[in-house]
Amino acid sequence: MNDLVDTVLGELRGVLTTVDEEQLAGLTSRLAGARRVFVTGEGRSGFMAKAFAMRLMHLGWTVHVVGETTTPAVAGGDTLVAVSGSGTTAATVRVAEQARRAGAGVLAVTTAAGSPLAEQAVHTLVVPAATKHRRAGEAASVQPLSSLFDQATHVLLDVVCLRLAPGGDEALARHANTE
Repeated sequence: MNDLVDTVLGELRGVLTTVDEEQLAGLTSRLAGARRVFVTGEGRSGFMAKAFAMRLMHLGWTVHVVGETTTPAVAGGDTLVAVSGSGTTAATVRVAEQARRAGAGVLAVTTAAGSPLAEQAVHTLVVPAATKHRRAGEAASVQPLSSLFDQATHVLLDVVCLRLAPGGDEALARHANTE
């Protein structure tokens, strides 16, 4: 088992050390001034987006998950964070297009800087990790499908939250108490 853990950690470290710091800082600064944040993504990318939304809520942001029954309309001044490893997931690209038409700023998290999703974005964080497509430029991985992208995205979005965190116990006070 330790060999597999070492392999996964090595792959993850390899991706995280090649992420463009300016792209990560840009995502953070655009979120810092966001009025309301919406997140979207499909499959495991969607789970990473939802985990990010939960952490932002803990930090005091007004945040919504696209597709949930209580999600309001996106409007000008809002920010959408759209996560898609390939950058071509039809539903995620469609949401980005709609949010942009409504006047929201779109932030893309993807492996593909030239993807349809990135084309909708005012800012893109490129995560150079393996996806299920195993395209040129993606990091090699022994893990199935987009596992490496999902792991790296989760860690990078948690880093964004650490940079946005005001400190103190506010996050704990916002944590669910109905469990």
